[in-house]
Amino acid sequence: MQSQSQVYQLFAGKLFALSLKYCRNYQDAEDVLQDSFINAFHKIHQFKNKGSFEGWLRRIVITTALQKYKEHSPLHVLKDENYMEEEVTLDESSVSLDVLLTFIQSLPDRYRLVFNLYVLDNYSHKEISEMLSISEGTSKSNLFRAKKILKSKLEEYQIKLQKA
Repeated sequence: MQSQSQVYQLFAGKLFALSLKYCRNYQDAEDVLQDSFINAFHKIHQFKNKGSFEGWLRRIVITTALQKYKEHSPLHVLKDENYMEEEVTLDESSVSLDVLLTFIQSLPDRYRLVFNLYVLDNYSHKEISEMLSISEGTSKSNLFRAKKILKSKLEEYQIKLQKA
């Protein structure tokens, strides 16, 4: 029990930040973090010292967050795979991390999850399609739409800053 407490104290901060990226609010992130540690402690025998322990825990947090959204709010995946090939670039240089996180959290679930997995956690569209049970084209489409929404929010925010 003491060793579990030490593991929690060592990794809770980083893993909570990760959880917060995938959740819509602070309370959901706390729930995902708690469930992730429970899962990790029950499955500790599955860690085979291949890769880092922190990486293993990160994967559990991401999987737990995705599972939470699959169970409690179906993703309602769009089958439209006709996304624009045009690249959407985001200029987040004048925005604080807290503001950017708020914008990401406000994205619809399907866009937020794909955006986080691809942009923030470096998963491929193939991996994302398997994790979310969607096609690679849908993953690409959802990423494009997420970037488009974020770009619009960032532009609106920067206009407000200039007027202030």
